[in-house]
Order: sequence, then structure tokens, then C-alpha cells
Amino acid sequence: MTTLINKKVVDALNTQVVEEFTAQNQYIAIALYFDAETLPELSNFFHLQAQEEHEHGMKLLQYITDAGGHPIVPATNEVKNHFESVEEAVELALNQELKVTDQINTLVALAEAEKDYLTRQILQWFVTEQLEEVSSMSDLLNVVKRAGDNLFLVEEFLRSNPHEAEAEAEA
Repeated sequence: MTTLINKKVVDALNTQVVEEFTAQNQYIAIALYFDAETLPELSNFFHLQAQEEHEHGMKLLQYITDAGGHPIVPATNEVKNHFESVEEAVELALNQELKVTDQINTLVALAEAEKDYLTRQILQWFVTEQLEEVSSMSDLLNVVKRAGDNLFLVEEFLRSNPHEAEAEAEA
């Protein structure tokens, strides 16, 4: 098969796949925490986030395959499973999205340095996606902070803004 991307770019993309699947597992852990706290809207939101991260990882693996590279299905990094508060869990998720944004930007820079314009084009979708991810998670954290101990306000926010969850699922 013809290879359209070099090994350096493939290795970097495979590393990003680890991050996407780790984020998936982190969001599952957060969703389960919200399940245990009887916060069904938050749980659903993070289950959808986990599904989306899985799709991101699969999108990268498929691109590597289509471009003639060798995709690696990775083991994932450890995730946090215990949280002291809703705010802590959502803040962790926001930090995860900020980290992924930095990683995607680094991948873009590598693709440009390697003159790999096909990969650069594919990564543009991820750049745009990260804007949505960071914005959505930042909004949720702001709502959590304003709600204080009244977590039903957070649940109501997610229930009355289904476009937040739907947008996440469609991305």
C-alpha cells in the first residue's frame, strides 16, 4: 500500500490515540461518579463525552490506516476514579480538554513542519472540535460553581439545554 504519511507523524498520531482513549475512560469514571451521586443529567453528559472521545480515537486510527500508516490500538493511561465534589470532577474534565487542545496544536505544528498537508487538513477538524469541547466544559464548570451545593440547578441546566449534550454526541 502507498504510504501518504511518514513514520514520525504516524507515531505522533498513535500517541494521540492513547490520549483520546484515556479521555474516554476518564469520562466513564466521571459518569459513574455522577451515577453514584444520583445526578443522571451529569452522568448522561459524561457518558456522551466518553462516546465522543472513543469516536475521536477511532477517527485517528482510521485515518492512519487510510493513509497507509500502521495504527496501534493502545493501552490507556491511568484515570482518576474518586472525586471529592462535582466541581472537582468537572474541573478535571476541563483540564483534560485543555491538555488535548495543546496536544492537537502540537500535532498541527508537526504536520506543518513535515509538510504533511493531508494530516494537517484532517487535524483541522480536531482543532475546531476542541474549541467546542473547551467551551462546553468551561460553561458547565461555571454553572457548577454558581450552583454551589444546589446540584439540582446543574441538572436542570443540562436538562433544559439538551443541545449541549446533543452537540457533543453529534460531533
